[in-house]
Amino acid sequence: MPNDSAARARPLSPHLQIYRWPVTMATSIVHRGTGLVLAAGTLLVTWWLIAVASGDPQFAQFSVVARSLVGQLVLFGFVWSLAFHLLNGIRHLAWDVGYGFSVPTANRTGILVIVVSLLVALGAFAYAYAMKGVQL
Repeated sequence: MPNDSAARARPLSPHLQIYRWPVTMATSIVHRGTGLVLAAGTLLVTWWLIAVASGDPQFAQFSVVARSLVGQLVLFGFVWSLAFHLLNGIRHLAWDVGYGFSVPTANRTGILVIVVSLLVALGAFAYAYAMKGVQL
């Protein structure tokens, strides 16, 4: 067989050392993932609403879990998912009417969605922590 050693040296398919994910592909995958997180997060919101409606002992139990480190990470993930999914959904609406399809614009808006969604989530948590000791 001619060039048998050359055929073995080539990778069979693109792999992570060669292939680089485009921003649009990453944001599309994350958009789908955040949709799943939001669907699962409705269970968290349901638990919170039931705890509020059930009285102090049940709300105290929810509060202990929500104030733990794991609870805070889950809540942050839920808030970030909500922000990302909303902002990327707005980006998709712009695409639906024909705006932002050029590759540079799609890449810029993808990065913008990621950055702004993180800022929104961090801002929401900063506001919540700032208001923690304030009685209304």
